[in-house]
Amino acid sequence: MEWPWLLPVSDTSDTNSPMKVLIIGSGGREHALAWAIARDDMVEHVFIAPGNAGTALEPKCSNIAIPVNDFDAHIEFCHRERIDLTIVGPEDPLVNGIREHFDAAGLKCFAPSREAAQLEGSKGFAKAFMQRHDIPTAAYLTTGRLDEAIAYIEAHGSPIVVKANGLAAGKGVVVAQSISEAVEAATEMLSGDRFGDAGREIVIEEFLEGEEASYIVMSDGTSVLPFASSQDHKPVFDGGLGPNTGGMGAYSPAPVVDDLVEAKILDRVIRPLIAGMAAEGTPFQGFLYAGLMISKNQDVHVVEFNCRFGDPEAQPVLYRLQSSLPSLCLAAVDSQLSTKTIEFDDRAAVGVVVASGGYPESYETGYTISGLDQIPAGAKAFHAGTRVQNDEIETSGGRVLCVVGADADFMEARQLAYSGIDAIHFKDQHYRTDIGYRVIERLQH
Repeated sequence: MEWPWLLPVSDTSDTNSPMKVLIIGSGGREHALAWAIARDDMVEHVFIAPGNAGTALEPKCSNIAIPVNDFDAHIEFCHRERIDLTIVGPEDPLVNGIREHFDAAGLKCFAPSREAAQLEGSKGFAKAFMQRHDIPTAAYLTTGRLDEAIAYIEAHGSPIVVKANGLAAGKGVVVAQSISEAVEAATEMLSGDRFGDAGREIVIEEFLEGEEASYIVMSDGTSVLPFASSQDHKPVFDGGLGPNTGGMGAYSPAPVVDDLVEAKILDRVIRPLIAGMAAEGTPFQGFLYAGLMISKNQDVHVVEFNCRFGDPEAQPVLYRLQSSLPSLCLAAVDSQLSTKTIEFDDRAAVGVVVASGGYPESYETGYTISGLDQIPAGAKAFHAGTRVQNDEIETSGGRVLCVVGADADFMEARQLAYSGIDAIHFKDQHYRTDIGYRVIERLQH
């Protein structure tokens, strides 16, 4: 079912014929991208490589059995099918240089270069870049030596944050509440036992007080177009307890990002980053995600950068999008983003992740999912870790689904999302029951 207020405004000025789009990835973000793009009148068909059970069921969408890092197969497919635009979802192909491969093949690919993707691929690189360009962030140490790490932790005390330097699927962060916990995290990371090679160098940061928010923009290397604000919930359990995950839910917009805070984000973080990357010879073209900490007096500090759309932020943000996403991506690839504007529905969207029991640690997969056809009108389940097996949809990952509800009233949007979850069942399913609690606290005061 479609809802009139969520239908995008098509912009066919960039093409004279229907487009074919390839999306690379298999998670909830990619399902949301495919859904948003397939609804556009300028798009003939969307292919998702490799996709999931949800993308396979969307109108005008087909899954293609190509792994995310098989660039040669992607390129051969794009030439054979005459794909007009490729959008890269996850981080691995970005840091592995997919953009360079597509450029060499003469294909349009909306994604940052390998060098620009170091902003996500190396937390140490990102911290040093921010220091060079006076972008506010927490004090830190980057090290591969345990003795240095322990000395820094003991000198600065707790709470303190220990991060794997490389890619760890959003889980390579420990907010240590004691010195012993921080030392244990540093020891496990540097040994390679916890996050493999991603943790053989670590970043240790001061703990920042405040409220986190996600701010996502797209850039063509010089111009910036902001998306709607959002807020993620990283810890696995209610109340912000338990280990960090890739995200257990998100909502958009985020009230903490008011006009003043948004101006600070753009002036002190986003524009200096885009200008700095261009000045250093690595212009940033793609989706840019800034994970931010907003203090009580509305100071802004960067927690992390991602070089792609956030997940699960993509689900509620794209649910509200009213502009033509493929048109915007094409404009960015052609360095014409300054000619574009973007519109979002005024309604709130709330997304709640349903995960496999045990996530983000060990968990079982292969459980049948029922009730997906019983989700109420106004809500939608975006698939992440799902697959089709023997004509049934079953779990295949840690984060399985993200159910999104939208309404002019935040509490109604939230209720729609949880009503959708009530209809869904699979063995050992787990979800947080407090997504959006900060908004609720604001509404109660």
